[in-house]
Amino acid sequence: MLFELRLTDDQSFVEHRDTCTRIDHSSVRSVRVEGGDLWPVVAFQKSGLIYACLPLVEEALEPRPPLLTIPGLSQGLALLFGILDYISPSRKNEAELSAKAGQLRTLIIQACPLGTPLNTNISSLSSSFDDIQVVPTDVKQPAWRSNTYKGKPQVNVCITEKVKCMQYDKRDVVDMWQVYGAVNCKCDIEGAAPNVTLTLNLPTNGSPLQDIFVHHCVTSVDPAMLMSTSVNPLDDSVYSGPYKFPFIPPSESFNLCYYTSQVPVPPILGCYQLIEEGSQLKITVNLKLHESIKNSFEYCEARIPFFNRGPIAHLEYKISYGQLDLSREKSLLVWVIGQKFPKSSEVSLTGTVTFGDIGEEHPTDYVCTGNTAYVKMYFRIPDFTLTGCYVDQHSVQIFAPGKPKITASRELISSDYYIWNSEASAPTMYKSLYY
Repeated sequence: MLFELRLTDDQSFVEHRDTCTRIDHSSVRSVRVEGGDLWPVVAFQKSGLIYACLPLVEEALEPRPPLLTIPGLSQGLALLFGILDYISPSRKNEAELSAKAGQLRTLIIQACPLGTPLNTNISSLSSSFDDIQVVPTDVKQPAWRSNTYKGKPQVNVCITEKVKCMQYDKRDVVDMWQVYGAVNCKCDIEGAAPNVTLTLNLPTNGSPLQDIFVHHCVTSVDPAMLMSTSVNPLDDSVYSGPYKFPFIPPSESFNLCYYTSQVPVPPILGCYQLIEEGSQLKITVNLKLHESIKNSFEYCEARIPFFNRGPIAHLEYKISYGQLDLSREKSLLVWVIGQKFPKSSEVSLTGTVTFGDIGEEHPTDYVCTGNTAYVKMYFRIPDFTLTGCYVDQHSVQIFAPGKPKITASRELISSDYYIWNSEASAPTMYKSLYY
């Protein structure tokens, strides 16, 4: 396994592993053993640890079946991600990591009695054998429902959209932005196999959802909904909803579906100019909130890092709104805009920065050399999505006794939201042929 993951000391070229024709599209690998090739092995490396499992395949292996036809792969990957979520918070504390690793066997016995994953949320399990639950015997109860809830039915749904963005403010470079959404559900409902139907809606001017990927508990879906894709820009297949998902929910919190969307404009438009004048840098940052965006943030700030330079020795600045802070390491400016943009929806920052001598403790970056630099935005807007996607609480159908309590929320969060210096070169994803 170490050899397949390229983690051995021998870094020489091995054709069957390192050839350009072999591209890793997934975490599914083939491991060479004495008896031949062991396949499929699900394995990946994260933070110095290797997570691996051997899924059961109940069909012929020659020729190798398509990955999507092997249920054990998704179950194994879900289990490994559950273990990752359980282990990850303790990575920097060796004592805590050792204790968690010691409890893992007990937890996996609960999560996978007889080898079948019933609950992949390892963190929700008890490390005591006394609390291990009996494997369900109801033939109607699916494997992903590890226990039966008792109490008033309630459903919590949260739509989280993350927006990624690369802005350049250049004529020959196209700005890029993309929305990634996830619909998280927690259904506390009595019964071995309760049926729930949840519908996602878009307003009239909403942006269609694309690349929809659903949880395995979804029992049926409109094929047209899955055909809308962003992979082929020439594909004109558009499905504008409603997006209906009938499902039998797992006991724990889960993501019902993922999606992408190409919205017409990014939420915050920006321009960053950094010019070197003698021994100092002159910076100008202009930000504008688009008129279609809800002007109500939980937080909103612009971070301006300075790489491959010494500490900031002198700073003079003028801002039209908010406040400007200097990090303790004196290598980062944090412009706190706050919870609202002003009525004009525009804010600006100008200033000059002088640096001291560079030391080993100051941040370096292989991309941001010379005047190549960026502003990175961090924000969260509650009760808002960029696509307009929402859950109508009255449209949620639950086929179980009792009147359910339904809670729906949504949020927009920035993710890798960069505004590059327009006065220098910058890494680009795509260059326009038109000037």
